[in-house]
Amino acid sequence: MAKIVRVSIRPYRPPEHFLVKDLDLDEGEWVVVPQEHGLEVGQVIERPIEVDLPPQNFPPPIERLASTEEIESYFDNLEREKQAWKFCDERARHYGLAMKLVRVERQFDGKKITFYYFAENRVDFRELVKDLVRGLKTRVEMRQIGVRHEAKMVGGIGCCGREVCCATFIKEFAPVSIKMAKAQNLPLNPNKISGICGRLLCCLTFEYETYKDLQAELPSLGKSIELKTGEAKVIRQNVLKGTVTVLLPDGEEAELPVGEDGEVETELVLVASHEDLPPEEEEQTPMTPMKEEQEVKDSRGSKRDSGSKNAGHGQAKRGSRKHRARSSSKKDKGGSKKRSKKKKQGKRGNKEG
Repeated sequence: MAKIVRVSIRPYRPPEHFLVKDLDLDEGEWVVVPQEHGLEVGQVIERPIEVDLPPQNFPPPIERLASTEEIESYFDNLEREKQAWKFCDERARHYGLAMKLVRVERQFDGKKITFYYFAENRVDFRELVKDLVRGLKTRVEMRQIGVRHEAKMVGGIGCCGREVCCATFIKEFAPVSIKMAKAQNLPLNPNKISGICGRLLCCLTFEYETYKDLQAELPSLGKSIELKTGEAKVIRQNVLKGTVTVLLPDGEEAELPVGEDGEVETELVLVASHEDLPPEEEEQTPMTPMKEEQEVKDSRGSKRDSGSKNAGHGQAKRGSRKHRARSSSKKDKGGSKKRSKKKKQGKRGNKEG
């Protein structure tokens, strides 16, 4: 059994686990812990717990409790990091460098300060480093990082609604390929399988090996299977359900379960259409009261529809009669006008004669 505790070394970094030996720690206490570059001061964020781990998997042990002076130096380093960030960003803008400052870390002993930055191309920061060394009076290291490490340092919310894995527990990035998404039958839409960094999701590697083992037990795509209806071809695999979808000779698709021995159960086709039922069985199907009531409603509705159609037809007839009457009245008016014109012309001719 190992006694493990979580320690926060920086406010913007995920907590790390350390081994507790002879110390009686409580939440909120300050301790000195080992890091790659030396010792650092951190704060215990929860009480220690006992975990059953083999000795080779034990995390590094806590050195000791931190003194008051060490705790003051810790907060002094945090303030110096903010000042170094502002100074570096100002000088980078002065030289017109195409770089994005991501994080600044100052060692606990103050001997070196590291600037993490992201840039798409190589940056000539020789003049910048000279200004930083003169201004900060310490060793300076410029470390260029990629987009995945930038997301790890900055953090954020992933497409699953939780904090991104790289900012919580992933320490080293594993290679991810589009092949992993295909093996898990995921849509190959870049917007759906990419993280906030624009690269493929790290979680595609979590279940990839399991999918590979389960797919090995299923018939491969394109394999021919002999069924009672003829030869079928495997066109899809459902790893989680343990089934395969086959294309039947008549062009339809069927889903077949796969046994533990990897053989397809050809007698159980999980697709049944209404057309396959014989007409006698369809006619002999008893009608439930709900169906009868529905048919009565449908017949009433059809009668209402036919009545509305007849009413509309009658209105159309009446409309046509009115239209004929109007046209005939217009014709009568036009004829009377022509006759009055002829009478006037005749009277004028008699007067002239």
